Amino acid sequence: MNFRFLPIALLAVSAVQAEVKLPAVISDHMVLQRDVAAPIWGTAAAGEEVSVSVAGQTKSTKADANGKWLVKLDPLAVAEGLSLTVTGTNTIEVKDVLVGDVWLGSGQSNMAGPVRTYKGKDAVLQKLLEGAPYPKLRFKRQGDSKWELATPQTVDAFSALLFPFGVRVQEEIKVPVGLMMGCVGGTPSGFWLTEEMYRSDAACVAQAKEFAKTYDLAAAMKGYERYMAAWKQTQEKAKKDNVQPKGREPRKPTPAGESYGQIGNLYEKYIQPYVPYAIRGVLWDQGEGGTAITGVDQYHVMGALIKGWRGAFGQDFPFIYVQKVSGGGTAWDMSDPVTINASPFAPLPTQLPRNIDGLHREVHIKIQQHPKTAMVIATDLGGMTHPTNKSGYGARAARVALGFVYDKPVEISGPLYAAHQIDGDKVRIKFTHVGKGLAARHSEKLQGFMIAGADKKFQWADAVIDGDSVVVSSAAVPAPKAVRYAWSNVAPWANLFNKDGLPAQTFRTDNWQ
Repeated sequence: MNFRFLPIALLAVSAVQAEVKLPAVISDHMVLQRDVAAPIWGTAAAGEEVSVSVAGQTKSTKADANGKWLVKLDPLAVAEGLSLTVTGTNTIEVKDVLVGDVWLGSGQSNMAGPVRTYKGKDAVLQKLLEGAPYPKLRFKRQGDSKWELATPQTVDAFSALLFPFGVRVQEEIKVPVGLMMGCVGGTPSGFWLTEEMYRSDAACVAQAKEFAKTYDLAAAMKGYERYMAAWKQTQEKAKKDNVQPKGREPRKPTPAGESYGQIGNLYEKYIQPYVPYAIRGVLWDQGEGGTAITGVDQYHVMGALIKGWRGAFGQDFPFIYVQKVSGGGTAWDMSDPVTINASPFAPLPTQLPRNIDGLHREVHIKIQQHPKTAMVIATDLGGMTHPTNKSGYGARAARVALGFVYDKPVEISGPLYAAHQIDGDKVRIKFTHVGKGLAARHSEKLQGFMIAGADKKFQWADAVIDGDSVVVSSAAVPAPKAVRYAWSNVAPWANLFNKDGLPAQTFRTDNWQ
């Protein structure tokens, strides 16, 4: 071996290792969050002096023993065309930096789906695409991609939900907006928070323990083995008949509180690289994939996720999420481009909903009870697994952000159950988010309410709006004990709205099983 060039080679390697480096999220065209101490971080040689300069300020630090460094900028006002310089043994200039508001979009396929997939089915989305470029809108796709300008090409490949959300927000707040993505189709919420976030959450732990009291894992395993045997036979027959096998392999049961997959794997891959970038808030669209944690529901996992993300980023940011199940209800105005895919108003079904029919909606509506969290109502936006009206979803999400985060004078929710009072043979239901007032739509008769007495046998009820309340009764129930409204995943027959055009949400006054 020739050792003559070894010292030179070692010096070259050492120089490379000593170079200041930045993560992908700190790159040309980036948007820095205004009015906060925005972190800038990277790697360098252990002990190396690093300085960061932007907009007349300079912050300095030393890389730690692992070569990691971080500074926090003094809060910046809205700005455009800045350069951020990072200097160590080398110098990096980050060009075309804007200062405004940054939103992180996450979840599963309805967040991940690109504009190119939906533009042919969504005229408004197509028009927004044709309006590009948007100079004050910037994109950051997940992975090692850098920040991008909002050109027709980048818009076409970006989230079909997050893009119209960003356009609308930017138009209203008149400051630059940066949009970052971290989403994967078909994924459960349990993969989007770390193991520590989940295990340290007292509410999640308590629900898992409570579920374990009545969960028969041995019986679940026997059922799994039967299904697995039948599935294998089906697969073998399909192969023998030379046809495409159908159905998914049954999933092996797991103990209460445990997951069939790796808790946190998606967080580590798609969210951790953004930490601790300063953001204005999160827009989340996930729920079809459940939690993947046995016995722990979406309300509890999302509570741990929201709290955990805020802790990881070191920011108490607002968290906005899209309601699940999508669609299933009628809209105030079926001609409005936002709600054009809603279900037509329908008569009451002859068969009343079952006890279980509204549970999924109830859990998702409850998520907004977590602090600084708001729900994007989606019952009137059109359904399917992948709703095609992405511009409508983006516009509705922007409406919530404008009212909830930016204090614009817009109503962000339809009527939400607040309390009830039983008075003889009538029940008075009180609501929050009555907006400009309560109203029945598409019919003079208000419908969608059920009422029951102590026998727990529900009947369709008569319902009358009285100011900011609804009074519910039935001749068949002289001593009422409980009321339910829109108690189903699909309720086009429920027609209570506020006059701001937003539908009332599923609720029940009882906890009967």
